[in-house]
Amino acid sequence: MKRTLTTLTALLATAALAGGAQGQTVPDRGTVTVNGSTVFYKATGSGQPLLLIHGYPLSGELFKNNRALLARNFRVITVDLPGFGLSRAPSADASIENYASTVLGVMDALKLNQVVAGGMSMGGMTLFQMYKMAPERFKGLIFIDTTADPSGVAEKANWLGTGQQAQEKGVASLVDILMPRMLTGESRMKMPNQVMHLGSLVKQASLNGAVGGAAALADRPDANPILPTIKVPTLYLFGAEDNLTPPEVAMKMQMNTPGSRLVLIPGAGHAATFEKADAAARAMNDFALSLR
Repeated sequence: MKRTLTTLTALLATAALAGGAQGQTVPDRGTVTVNGSTVFYKATGSGQPLLLIHGYPLSGELFKNNRALLARNFRVITVDLPGFGLSRAPSADASIENYASTVLGVMDALKLNQVVAGGMSMGGMTLFQMYKMAPERFKGLIFIDTTADPSGVAEKANWLGTGQQAQEKGVASLVDILMPRMLTGESRMKMPNQVMHLGSLVKQASLNGAVGGAAALADRPDANPILPTIKVPTLYLFGAEDNLTPPEVAMKMQMNTPGSRLVLIPGAGHAATFEKADAAARAMNDFALSLR
């Protein structure tokens, strides 16, 4: 798929080293216009680049509580997919493949030649397609609470219904139906401030983002054929109590990905990187450090 890059705008003058031999600098935050969308990114820390891609319908701030630990060793770069967070999508026309080519376009703009990249849920589906399109761009892969499977009939109807609800009742109405899928019951009771923050990320999504993302999830491609082709170190990082993409899904993918590793985080649901942020950050940090 053709990638078209139009503009790169740095919002802050401060820049930090983006990683080792690449010798590139990535501003602390900025926007890239690619594939007709204005994509916001944020970067912190120093060292080799570690790119993180959020799930539906969140933003790069999903990784807010992971940054501090990871930034000790890496230049941590998060992106807001088109229509989410501070990014803008011109329409509700979206697909996982388009997200993939868009994030690769952001990498082009930031001159990120080779990265360790992680993707949560829809972000992981995006990362599968990014690897398929440009495997040479990756030093390692982290798939977080995601799946390589396409949507079945029931799941497809569920996602299309989610998009329809966003249209009819507003994006904010998705918070109540998505929180039980993302967090365990214990966390929802004991972490009200964190639940509120996660809910605020959902509410920041635009209608184009919420509708387009739901359609993209409903029609996502089968990524299972990609698994045996992966030639770089790979980590599957999952919440042990994930009820949307349960550990059995992770085990199946790990078995079909040569040389890959699996880490399950106790007490975490689908949003494991947020719910158990320290444990998730340590697992990502240890994996990425092992690739140096």
